[in-house]
Amino acid sequence: MKIGFLITARLKSSRLPLKLLLDLNGQRVVERVIERAKSVAGCEEVVLCTSYVPQDKPLVEIAQRRGIFYFIGDPDNVMRRLLQAALFFGLGGFVGITADNPLFSIYHAELIADLLKREQWDYIYTSGMPVGVNIYGVRTTALQIACKVAEELGVEDTEIWGVWINQPQVFRVKEIRVSSQYQRSTLKRLTLDEMPDYELFREIFQNFPSTAIPDILDVYKLFDRDPALEQINAHVVQRSVDPAIERKANEFYRDQQEIVRGIQEAIRNSIES
Repeated sequence: MKIGFLITARLKSSRLPLKLLLDLNGQRVVERVIERAKSVAGCEEVVLCTSYVPQDKPLVEIAQRRGIFYFIGDPDNVMRRLLQAALFFGLGGFVGITADNPLFSIYHAELIADLLKREQWDYIYTSGMPVGVNIYGVRTTALQIACKVAEELGVEDTEIWGVWINQPQVFRVKEIRVSSQYQRSTLKRLTLDEMPDYELFREIFQNFPSTAIPDILDVYKLFDRDPALEQINAHVVQRSVDPAIERKANEFYRDQQEIVRGIQEAIRNSIES
């Protein structure tokens, strides 16, 4: 099975405008994510998944300069954009991350890519690391089902979409609870949403050579030497899924099992034919 690495990226942020183009010790944020993804063993293609909105054109140009593929898709329905990219590039599954996360765990990305190839998981995700370090993998057929369910409910904004596929009663879900060396209970977030997040990333990357791809364990050592770093963005609130959307998804999977089975069967038949 062909496994890729899909990076979702747009330039629409209102809290920190054009945040993916900000500099981190000589490279833009999105470039840091691209180079990190390229270092992940087991992924045959790296694809930047952005939108057809003109504002996002600089991301396409960066992908071209960095020697990776790009996919232009739906600006709001992230789940559909990922699915269309996976199908276009012939991926049986993919490891994924948003471009807000330039310090995701390479080790766990490689582990997930290997598991997707060797075992029959639909959705694999890590837990126990700070937001932005955790990472996930998805089987493309499972994402087809999740997209169809969201369509059945008329949901188009799927920027936070894990709830549509983290449904163990329907999908084969594996949680990887990371080992203690990768956990850091006092550090909640290593993701880019607001200016304090950027200030923290800037401090981190200044401690490494400009071309380095820092291992997350080496980043943790910086915090050990200077615990005050953790306070730079400690007050930033992490965005979560809309409770109404989460409730709607959970209720549909629970109460409409016949429809879900019909969707699964239709997708299996389309693949076999």
